[in-house]
Amino acid sequence: MRARKRMLTVAATLSFAAACTGSARAVEKPEELVVQKIPPWHPHEIFVVDVSMPSMTDGRVYLYDADAKRLLGQIDAGSGAGFAISPDHKASYAATTYYARGSHGARTDVVEITDNTTLDHAGEIVIPPKHAQHVPSPYNTTFSADGKRLYVANITPATSVTVIDVASKKVLSEVDTDGCVLGYPSGNDRFTALCESGKGLTITLGANGKEVKRSMSDAFIDVDKDPAFVNASPYQGGYLFTTFQGWVRSAKFAGDKPVFGKPWSLLSDAERAEGWRPGGMQQTAVQAKQHLYYVAMHKSAGDMHKNPGTEIWVFDLDTKKRIARWDLSQQKIDPLVSIQVSQDDKPLFYGLTATSDLVVMDARTGKLQTVEKQLGNSSTLLVNP
Repeated sequence: MRARKRMLTVAATLSFAAACTGSARAVEKPEELVVQKIPPWHPHEIFVVDVSMPSMTDGRVYLYDADAKRLLGQIDAGSGAGFAISPDHKASYAATTYYARGSHGARTDVVEITDNTTLDHAGEIVIPPKHAQHVPSPYNTTFSADGKRLYVANITPATSVTVIDVASKKVLSEVDTDGCVLGYPSGNDRFTALCESGKGLTITLGANGKEVKRSMSDAFIDVDKDPAFVNASPYQGGYLFTTFQGWVRSAKFAGDKPVFGKPWSLLSDAERAEGWRPGGMQQTAVQAKQHLYYVAMHKSAGDMHKNPGTEIWVFDLDTKKRIARWDLSQQKIDPLVSIQVSQDDKPLFYGLTATSDLVVMDARTGKLQTVEKQLGNSSTLLVNP
């Protein structure tokens, strides 16, 4: 009897499972694969560049919609890519390297073009196999003001900049920068490379994209006593350079001679004595319309310039005074490695933590809006067109 009951129980169980399976199959529909277009561009789209360790040989760029609070897509970026968005927002450009065997073999350097409306591959430009592969910077691949030329910084370890005509997808020239690095564009026809002496080497280009003039500035950064972060923030046709010890100095290279502003401090004497310093990989951001300067700050016993920011300090660029101080821990936000801000009338503030969480805050109040967990592996750069 016990054996018969067990058999009846098993039979009933199998019959129920079969019925459930049959019912599930009755309502299942074949999955349909579709390709959606990216929504029309708006100022709250943010590109997150993830090309550092451990993903340096397999980089990628994520496009995130901060209004919809969702990831829109991903752009493959090869090895050690530099990344820039065209001024009209229509396309993205990644200067990158590919090796025939993944991490070794024959090397090919290209600028890969992505259609930002679909994230489809839209072409490529073969460039000299020497583009700089290093910690991401907005100035290793960057556009002229009119978007007609793209500048790609090289290092072999000799330094140079490749000049590309965007419309024809042709390399126009390669400019020797005499040991100076990166390319900070000014207007449509010139860029400046930073030198180890704290000076700026400005190259002026002719209509054919070849060098017609160069000039070396006086030193505006004291590289021995107080070096500056290279990821300067663009502002009013120039750049704001912030030093390891918390001084800010503007630099404009568009005229016949460079113009440097008077340095001003982010810190009071008491704050400096307490050990407050700017830090991280992308330490500052400018909201140009509202003339606001955002700085990631941390307290350190020494000049630990790579430490992420535990607070965000907001400054009025007209008065050079701090107007807000956001303690991230009060909103349970981890320290931020990189920061950025949108350029619209209702701006959003973006930050990346060391674990690649993307933090979105109201740029006017500092109120947390959302956190997208672990967007990538070691994301270090935020690009907002």
